Amino acid sequence: MTMPTEPRAEDIEVFSESITHFFSTSTGMPATVRSTYLLDAGRLPLWNDFNGLIDISGDYAGSIAFCASHAMLTHVLLKMGESVFTDDRQADIVGEIANTLAGRARRHFGEGLAISPPRVVARELAARPAGELSLPYAIPLDWLGYTAHLVVQLDPRRPGMPRR
Repeated sequence: MTMPTEPRAEDIEVFSESITHFFSTSTGMPATVRSTYLLDAGRLPLWNDFNGLIDISGDYAGSIAFCASHAMLTHVLLKMGESVFTDDRQADIVGEIANTLAGRARRHFGEGLAISPPRVVARELAARPAGELSLPYAIPLDWLGYTAHLVVQLDPRRPGMPRR
């Protein structure tokens, strides 16, 4: 099987479908995904109060991030029946969302897509991944008046590119 040189529309669609599915099943209320766009080379990623980041390696290189506000995550936890809304619990849920999205992506792309455990990155410590990777895609979503973003940077591994 020949890997594409950049993500196709159906590859990006798997992330849109995954986030809609997560919100529908976890909160009973689907998220609305808006138009996906490429982040400009000079633009910083859409980091927010909480950022769940999954690093991608193996046959692919890049990352998947879910970025959401404190207020949105509090509401998500409330809809999930939680009663604890601490920063630690919000960091857990943003990481859980990122991990869910990465797991669904792995089913789509195959076992060659290796995913790291989720980590939460503070907005002030976050930086755009550097290097030879393509521009990341931003997938904005709305849920109960809140806006969050998926930031997906996913490149097939090219010959000679080191594995992480």
